[in-house]
Amino acid sequence: MSDLWTMIWKELKDEIFQVGMQTLIRPLIIFGIVGIVLPIQFGLGWLAFNSVVIVVVVYFSFFFIINYIGDAIAGEHERHTLETLLASRISDRAILLGKVIVTVGSTWVMVLVSLLLGALVVNVTKGAGAWAFYAPFSLFLYVLTLSLLTSLLAASGGVLVSLHSPTVRQAQQTLLLGTLGLGVVFYLVLRALPGNLFSSLNTNQILSLILAVLAILDVIMLGVALASFKRSHLILS
Repeated sequence: MSDLWTMIWKELKDEIFQVGMQTLIRPLIIFGIVGIVLPIQFGLGWLAFNSVVIVVVVYFSFFFIINYIGDAIAGEHERHTLETLLASRISDRAILLGKVIVTVGSTWVMVLVSLLLGALVVNVTKGAGAWAFYAPFSLFLYVLTLSLLTSLLAASGGVLVSLHSPTVRQAQQTLLLGTLGLGVVFYLVLRALPGNLFSSLNTNQILSLILAVLAILDVIMLGVALASFKRSHLILS
């Protein structure tokens, strides 16, 4: 745990002091779109958590992770700081988990703040007198959990790609191509499924099934990433 907290603190400092303007631009983009523009456009409908809101939240969670996680290992290699990191006493597991936790945590916090800001904006601009919030509240918690699991899946896969990429640019290109391929596969699978496959399930059961599948994929992907992170191999490369 000591190694993990050390790594988390190191990643937070890097994100704040070394990334520079990107650290400011990332939250401003999601706050502006998810927290202001779309809530004004949808009005009280934004608080009803229709499919559009859920897709937007998942998209931004995945989008931000994919665009920045490529820097996790490849960026350290390009900045010639990887050797110093690997020469430290911090364990391999703590190094990888620290990078994943900071990336996922910062993205999830941005999503949470954006949703709360969106509720405030809706009430200020479209409110009908009484304060309104996302309803049902259980669906609000579901969307936050969905954002967390989606971010974790993207971060675990992104770190795995970054491990095997000599440059950040190559890592990002691989991640974008992989995302496109995953989207095509997901679409084809949905088209191949019978239309009445989930007809016997209610909304809560469907949502629980989605979260369960994501959780299983997260465990598998994170496990593969942890198994692939070998200090000896990285030092030799």
